[in-house]
Amino acid sequence: MTGTGTVVLVDDDPAVRRSLSLALNLAGYEVKAFACGGDLLRDLDMEQVGCLLLDLRMPDMSGLELQQELSERGCALPVIFMSAFGDIPTTVRALKGGALDFLEKPFSTESLITRVEEALATDSAMRAERDWRSRIAERARQLTGREREVMALVTDGLSNKEIARRFEISPRTVEKYRARVMEKMQAANLADLCQMVAAVPAALDGTSVARRAESGTG
Repeated sequence: MTGTGTVVLVDDDPAVRRSLSLALNLAGYEVKAFACGGDLLRDLDMEQVGCLLLDLRMPDMSGLELQQELSERGCALPVIFMSAFGDIPTTVRALKGGALDFLEKPFSTESLITRVEEALATDSAMRAERDWRSRIAERARQLTGREREVMALVTDGLSNKEIARRFEISPRTVEKYRARVMEKMQAANLADLCQMVAAVPAALDGTSVARRAESGTG
């Protein structure tokens, strides 16, 4: 199975870079190859779509050090490590640092392509999730302060009557606020709205904590 996407390859061995680049190109992937972590950091594209294929042992900085630096810079590309000297502690450290997989050299082209396909699928899913959260946050910014307060209480489980008593307004007025919240947030139902708020707590702009404390819920 071939695919499209960019694989960012970092390995200090030119022969390895050539052979892996060729194999990935033949499988349909664009490859950006670097001899060391420093070269990658100088040419880092934060909007790059794809995955990272990093050698573990390199002269200027190790793959683990590069992984940490990329993470600190906000790079969220999935990482696949490669090494002929892998050990359990190093593997565990890499995985805890967010690495997706660990390939022990020498490895087959089939294994490489399989891991890359998985990494690109992961990258696509992560980007879709971030885009969704961004859309939710943007919708929440369209809410008025009172609408945001109503959303906080609704997703805390309060009924229209309870919310009406809290704000000293009629249940009918609460229904109108609630309807506007559902429309602006593009929520199909209450469960959908709760999922949005759970995924993007900032949508409540701090109101949920205050209302929970006042209502005695949670």
